[in-house]
Amino acid sequence: MATSPEGPAKNAEERILLLESLRRVLIRSTIAAVVFAVGGYYIAEPVLVLLQRLTGVEMVAYGLPDAFFAMLKMALAMGLVAGMPYTFYGLLSILPRFLPEFPRRLLFGFWIASVLLFAAGITFCLKITLPYGVQFLLDFQSPHIAALISVKRFVSFCLWMFLGFGLIFELPLAMILLARLGLVSAKRLAGYRRYAVLAIFIVAAVLTPTPDVLNMTLMAAPLYLLFEIGLLGMRFWSS
Repeated sequence: MATSPEGPAKNAEERILLLESLRRVLIRSTIAAVVFAVGGYYIAEPVLVLLQRLTGVEMVAYGLPDAFFAMLKMALAMGLVAGMPYTFYGLLSILPRFLPEFPRRLLFGFWIASVLLFAAGITFCLKITLPYGVQFLLDFQSPHIAALISVKRFVSFCLWMFLGFGLIFELPLAMILLARLGLVSAKRLAGYRRYAVLAIFIVAAVLTPTPDVLNMTLMAAPLYLLFEIGLLGMRFWSS
């Protein structure tokens, strides 16, 4: 029996529309990040001083433009972080159009949850992971070895940590969303808990910019807790 060409044609059209929607969201998110970065440039130095005070890092500039580019990178980091709520809303707003399982009435709740989880990840990194992780590494100094950290590398380190923790804290929301779409169930996912723990440590090792066990554990521990919270949310959603 011959199949109607309308089905494949419609699917192809939907994929094109989805990619176009994602492209628009990424472009607008980039513009928002740049706008926030322009404002962030004027407070980049106080924020850098705050991070230095929290971590106890002694920073140096190894070239004439290093300090300037570090300020630009710090401004860009603040622009990316400040623009994340807009990015989350743009990505979530696409779902009701292409996925009937995700009604528009859920959009605002999921968006609020995504912003709160991202802020929780940033806060956890700022208050716990970054200070303790950096101090652990600085403890390897000796009378013969002084840790002089490049200001550009320090800013890159902080940016990677903040974005990594902010995005990884979205795990429960992602799990609940997958359950809502019927792609995975809590019971099935719980059966693979041991593999999930292994995957969590692998992800922590990849996202942690230093190879030490402490920093990896500081990321893996909340990740596992978030996984369990996600399972509870999936069960509640399906009940």
